[in-house]
Amino acid sequence: MQSRFHSDRRLTTRMGITLFLLGLLYVGFVAALIVLLKSWVLVVVIVALMLGAQYWFSDRVALFAMRGRVVERDEYPQLHAVVDRLSAMAGMPKPVVAVSAMDMPNAFATGRNPDNAVVCVTTGLLRRLEPAELEGVLAHELSHVAHKDVAVITVASFLGVIAGLIVRFAFYSQLFGGGRRDQNTLVVFAAVMGVSAAVYTVSFVLIRALSRYRELAADRAAALLTGRPSALAAALTKVTGDIARIPTEDLRTAQAFNAFYFTPALGAEPGLGRFFSTHPGLEQRLEQLGRISAELGEPAAPGKA
Repeated sequence: MQSRFHSDRRLTTRMGITLFLLGLLYVGFVAALIVLLKSWVLVVVIVALMLGAQYWFSDRVALFAMRGRVVERDEYPQLHAVVDRLSAMAGMPKPVVAVSAMDMPNAFATGRNPDNAVVCVTTGLLRRLEPAELEGVLAHELSHVAHKDVAVITVASFLGVIAGLIVRFAFYSQLFGGGRRDQNTLVVFAAVMGVSAAVYTVSFVLIRALSRYRELAADRAAALLTGRPSALAAALTKVTGDIARIPTEDLRTAQAFNAFYFTPALGAEPGLGRFFSTHPGLEQRLEQLGRISAELGEPAAPGKA
């Protein structure tokens, strides 16, 4: 089924370049581990299994981590009605609908393709947003599914996760492993940690660059599909402001999934987190929506010029 979401060639190009560069990084990373660990079978099998698990089960892992559960139409009829309407408007399969019992207002989409996608909203989001605002947020998440960038970001994030895990494993094995180790073993561990740290850094930068653009692309596609960019702007402003009032320590668990969220789980004083965020700033997103609103000739909201 061909989606009627506004296409974005620049997003497609960026996804292709990101996957190509990460593919090169992936091959180099595996090759380095084979040389250092001297067991290509072990390295290839472990990495392949983890990549397969990340690709096939990422939706279940994300739902479990964010306390989400699939909900039927009789539980949340209005939510299902909005997803039904937007899916029909976009000409795409309806994704599975889920709700997370979290007060933090947010939403995310996950899944390897439009036929196996999940859109999840938190109870905090449902409680705070007006119907038109909720429609804008859901259109934003559906555009991620239609553009397939949610699958790309899932695969792209895999390499950084693996590299990070290897760094931690190597560090703690040296710290708590005990026993005698010869100099060669220490050199190998140091080399593995160095290569993994370098891979993690490069993948981190590439993913941030793609993630920020894909959020702008999703905002643009959602605004054009619904024809109400002001409603999406209102939702962005409301959700960002409410999240900023949540203590940072209460957001720590959620921050691991920032790349998938409608807006990042940043506290009132994000500090350096603002510069490493997976999303563009609120001002940039609102500015884009303002331009789209002017292009569409959308009437100004009550009380605004």
